[in-house]
Amino acid sequence: MRQLGTRRTSVSASLRTGDRRGCCRAPREGDVHIPFAQDSLVKQWSSMQNVIDRNREKSKTPIQRNKCLLNINVGGKLFQIAYKVAARYPITRLGKLALYTDPMKKLQLCDDYSVQKNEYFFDRDPSIFHYIFHFYSSGVLWIMDEMCPSNFVEEIEYWGIHLKYSQHCCWILFEEKRDEVSEYLKIQKELEAELEPLDSVEQFEGKFLGWFRKMIWNLIENPYSSVAAKIIAVMSSFFVLISIVGMTLSTVEEIKHKTGKMWMEQLEMICAIFFTSEYLMRLVSSSSFKNFLRAAFNAVDLVAILPFYIQILFEYLDEGDTLYHEELHKVENVSKLGKVLKLIKLMRIFRILKLARHSTGLRAFGFTMRQCYQQVCCLFLFIAMGVFTFSALMHSVEHDVPGTNFTSIPYTWWWAAVSLSTVGYGDTVPNTVLGRMVAFACISFGIILNGMPISVLYNKFSDYYAKLKAHENEISHSLKLSRRIRLKKRVLQKLSECCGADPRCRH
Repeated sequence: MRQLGTRRTSVSASLRTGDRRGCCRAPREGDVHIPFAQDSLVKQWSSMQNVIDRNREKSKTPIQRNKCLLNINVGGKLFQIAYKVAARYPITRLGKLALYTDPMKKLQLCDDYSVQKNEYFFDRDPSIFHYIFHFYSSGVLWIMDEMCPSNFVEEIEYWGIHLKYSQHCCWILFEEKRDEVSEYLKIQKELEAELEPLDSVEQFEGKFLGWFRKMIWNLIENPYSSVAAKIIAVMSSFFVLISIVGMTLSTVEEIKHKTGKMWMEQLEMICAIFFTSEYLMRLVSSSSFKNFLRAAFNAVDLVAILPFYIQILFEYLDEGDTLYHEELHKVENVSKLGKVLKLIKLMRIFRILKLARHSTGLRAFGFTMRQCYQQVCCLFLFIAMGVFTFSALMHSVEHDVPGTNFTSIPYTWWWAAVSLSTVGYGDTVPNTVLGRMVAFACISFGIILNGMPISVLYNKFSDYYAKLKAHENEISHSLKLSRRIRLKKRVLQKLSECCGADPRCRH
């Protein structure tokens, strides 16, 4: 039977890179391709093995390594790479390790070094190093979908390998996944900032009347801090609804008489006083006046109370103007300020936006609109293109019909907008066959146009609402837990004081 020689390495995991003892030869071209993941090379290793008992070391068979191979230990797993292969990429970490002759420079590239085994130890992720190992063997960097993009980029930057060595298709997919992860983290951070208050409790420390402003801030901005804060939050929403209902009932003819008008004015005055008090409390408890004015919710609060005071001012000016014109017998021209006063009263409808301060759904809707503003702008652009296109087509085929309403393109815009929205009032309809064909095309385009962004907006709204709700529940749960802990501490403190004061408890 002939004696078996050293086998060449292959892709089989059961083979190891062997060598003939007493003969150190340079690896041939076929020998430099080390297997991708050899089970025989995976060993648990620690640098503390260098300081074990000398007697045990002497009793063991001395470890022999091929001097033509670079022994790399990554996180306890051993890999062997030929010096010639690693030197192909001199700018990488392993390439420098293979080319350097100064031992001190080599030690700067690794985390530890075993003199007995001639192994360089790296405290890195061994699962990702499998792909680095395959890169030196094949020259191609593999990228798997299940890997974390941030962790993978950090690892390959440590080993000095660029993404350009990967396949173009893998590179594109990896960059897309990387952008998705970064966008997800950005949205997650913005969602958390959406529920965070403008100020925090720590910002009142060391400031003028800090304890008083902190107490007011908890009452107004933190409804989970106490029962009184919850009552104020409920009252705020209640007064908003009462104000909207009062504004609506003030337009009813039966309530416009003297008694009903007086009741509506008194209700409006009570709501305005509450909103003003709430706004002033927020202003007093704010740690930064500049940030207070920049906040969107505070601007909504200001718009909610301004119409009441502007209305009082205009009514005062209107009374003076009326007296002056009555002297001149020109009362018919007194209504100049009346139209402006009606517009000011209409601004009270914006009070409903105050509900967004205590409504997670309205916050999620506003956040969705801010995140999807590009899609919404594209939707309006497509609607405008459809309105202009189909109105021009309808006017060209219907303007010669006697008694038609499509007398000009601007008059046809209303029909195109109604048809694109698939509402179809039926006030303006085409009479010719070509006109009906244009109308059918317009309605079909409107159905397709309305169906595209709805699913995207709804999915994002549902996702944002669920995340905001979960974050809100987490905050409320942590606050409740902290209150329970403080309550237990106070109870234990009272019991210890009572036991300390009672002489019977000492015995």
